[in-house]
Amino acid sequence: MKKKVFALLALLLLGVAAPAFAAEDALTNLALALGAGAAIGIAAFGGALGQGRAVAAALEGIARNPNASDRIFTPMIVGLALIESLVIYGLVIAFILQGKI
Repeated sequence: MKKKVFALLALLLLGVAAPAFAAEDALTNLALALGAGAAIGIAAFGGALGQGRAVAAALEGIARNPNASDRIFTPMIVGLALIESLVIYGLVIAFILQGKI
């Protein structure tokens, strides 16, 4: 069921994005606005899930072995920064799409 919903969403986004580069009119502006909103929404949702799982795994590892907290904490912070950079890429894409309106 999830694959069908994902495939339908992907087709919907592709169908909306195709007219965005075809002509300059109200439909184009709508498609770009929807694309910018989708970029931010998907990036924030995925980033939040990734960061939540990373922190949960790190805290579980620290709880199981408190002596390894120094070896777990630093790579966790680096991983969280990399996950956040992907969310910022989504924000940049949204700004680029909004600049085309």
